[in-house]
Amino acid sequence: MTTLQPLLAASEADATGIGGIAALVGVVLLFGLFIGLAVNAVVCWIISSALERIPAEHRKISPGQVWLLMIPCFPIIWNFVVFQRVPASFKSHFDSVGRGDVGDCGAAVGLWYSIVTVACCIPLLNYIAGPAALVLLILNLVKFHDLKNRI
Repeated sequence: MTTLQPLLAASEADATGIGGIAALVGVVLLFGLFIGLAVNAVVCWIISSALERIPAEHRKISPGQVWLLMIPCFPIIWNFVVFQRVPASFKSHFDSVGRGDVGDCGAAVGLWYSIVTVACCIPLLNYIAGPAALVLLILNLVKFHDLKNRI
């Protein structure tokens, strides 16, 4: 029995080390999830606050519906709705006041963002699509903020 004691002690030490690593991985994943949700909430807030500045008769989507982007997996489809209806809402408002200098109000960039977001679900392609989606999202948010300030 004395020869088994060092083996048992070594296996307990290995189990403790593996448990510590698993706990660390869990903490990192929870932290990443929290940061991701926080960033997603800021994006939804920016878009919904821009929509709130548009008069209600020109809105193609309500500001509250933007928050559906927080539902896991749902944005794969809902991005196409949000990032096409928000520019359409801005375009409707600016057309009603006779301002044609706003272009498509970010509709093309929004469509590309939605397509690239779907491409993020494809293994290996996500390494290219992920950074592209981030850049297109930032371009959309900057455009929406600029249009909001023009109202």
